[in-house]
Amino acid sequence: MEKEILAAIEVLRAGGLILYPTDTVWGIGCDATNKEAVERIYKLKQSHNKQSMLVLCHDADMIVRYVNKAPGIAFEVMEMSEKPLTLILPGAVGVAENLIPEEGTLGVRVPRHEFCEKLLYKFRKPIVSTSANISGEPTPMKGLKDVSREIIDGVDFVVNPRFQGRPTCQPSSIIAFGEGGEVEIIRK
Repeated sequence: MEKEILAAIEVLRAGGLILYPTDTVWGIGCDATNKEAVERIYKLKQSHNKQSMLVLCHDADMIVRYVNKAPGIAFEVMEMSEKPLTLILPGAVGVAENLIPEEGTLGVRVPRHEFCEKLLYKFRKPIVSTSANISGEPTPMKGLKDVSREIIDGVDFVVNPRFQGRPTCQPSSIIAFGEGGEVEIIRK
């Protein structure tokens, strides 16, 4: 696994795109601080919907470096969640500006997935995660075999599927938090 992680990091640092397994479904990823890499994902997915892009972070400490107005309750909810949970948090900072929607929020998730955890720990920056499909087409739920050739050919590195682990094969739940602790469930 170490070689695969180092190869993925090399691509990320060079501004490239990776196709990688997460705790939910296969995702397209890049360095979340690299505007040009983020733009490549939008082009590959044929969409500029900023709400479809989130970032994976290693832990809560990494999250607070990239969102500066997150209410404490968000982290409590994240810790209690038994399934993958994406938090939409206010006060996005330090990531590529083309990742941040007008309202200034950032979708973040801490994956419970061995490959992702090690990749994020070693990369030390958030990684974009968006489903590995063209916008409007079905999300690849059953693994790499469901990812279209167009997506596979459009990235710079495909992680070996043996590191897939046991994904949920479903998108994460999504909860949005306001600065004052307001809560809105977007997807259960």
